[in-house]
Amino acid sequence: MSPTPQDSAVELNGGEPQPIRGDEGATILGPHNRPLQLANPDLLVPPDTDSGTLPNLKYSFDAAHNRLLSGGWAREVTVRELPVATELAGVNMRLKPGGVRELHWHKEAEWAYMIAGRARITAVDAEGRSFIDDVGVGDLWYFPAGIPHSLQGLEEGCEFLLVFDDGGFSENETFLLTDWFRRTPRDVLAKNFGVPEAAFAEIPIDVDRDRYIFPAPLPPALDEDRVPSPAGAVPETFSHRMLAQEPIRVAGGNARVTDSSNFPVSKTIAAARVEVEPGGLRELHWHPNTDEWQYYLSGRGRMTVFASSGKARTFDYQAGDVGYVPFAMGHYVENTGDEPLCFLEMFRSDRFADISLNQWLALTPPELVRAHLNLDPQTIAALSKDKPLIVR
Repeated sequence: MSPTPQDSAVELNGGEPQPIRGDEGATILGPHNRPLQLANPDLLVPPDTDSGTLPNLKYSFDAAHNRLLSGGWAREVTVRELPVATELAGVNMRLKPGGVRELHWHKEAEWAYMIAGRARITAVDAEGRSFIDDVGVGDLWYFPAGIPHSLQGLEEGCEFLLVFDDGGFSENETFLLTDWFRRTPRDVLAKNFGVPEAAFAEIPIDVDRDRYIFPAPLPPALDEDRVPSPAGAVPETFSHRMLAQEPIRVAGGNARVTDSSNFPVSKTIAAARVEVEPGGLRELHWHPNTDEWQYYLSGRGRMTVFASSGKARTFDYQAGDVGYVPFAMGHYVENTGDEPLCFLEMFRSDRFADISLNQWLALTPPELVRAHLNLDPQTIAALSKDKPLIVR
């Protein structure tokens, strides 16, 4: 693999990263943050193809404020942390064994990917139909806007990514069961449920501290935990086994695409899980329908985003980072490490769609391509008519 600009800078400057590219740049004389420089080499020493100004397209969950509670923790990346990300927002959440993300609902749809461990999820739809399932690593769930639901960690606990179809969403502003009880007069609660007011004497007073994410006993076996509903089960399952899908396999890696075509309930979020082998490249492409919100699961990579009008900028990513590509901007993702690079692509759409630069040129009259790029006939003939998705 060819060295990155930062590798060359380290070699030329006694092992210290410096903003030097050939004869351009100079050493830093003032304060600097070496770990931050090493995590973002293409900001310190950008490729000479970078040009112009683009908004920031990266934010790490490790830089996000964390909310610690008795049953686990939660941190979020929204339009507040990453202003360009107006279409989607994300939450990284951890539940201890038995830890409960309390019964709640929100105005936005919720899409989720299980990173580690297992959880039990429950929901009820507007027709009174119930849903319950246990989800593990690589499983997804999707709850449409307004659908009440809960999450509970099983024996090993769990950690997962939540994605919401509004960049301004905040996990801290959901509709909580205990908060609603606390904000309703007790005589009204008594009348609503047909019990004495005294029955509500122990409602948690400090909801933010006592609930939201709180410890509870582990639930029984799944079949024992089911609550029969007169209306039956939901017609479309709210969970999906993404890793059980047959992947699209190519020489440089593989990909799995999940959208409403194979997970019908997921009407507002489509996704792909992409693995790129060392030396591989998620090919040059763009998305013709919406922005792309990324989450990096493992490995290291870099992405150059082409924004038209002579503008392009390169960013570096590693596990736990969020990336973003605005609508229709051309880009690639390259594995810059020595282990597989795995990341999720999410879109506010019911269908996954991308346009391959390779495929576009391969399906365009060769003489027209040659007139644009001055390519020789052998190079034009080598353009694959297949859509490689990942190349090396």
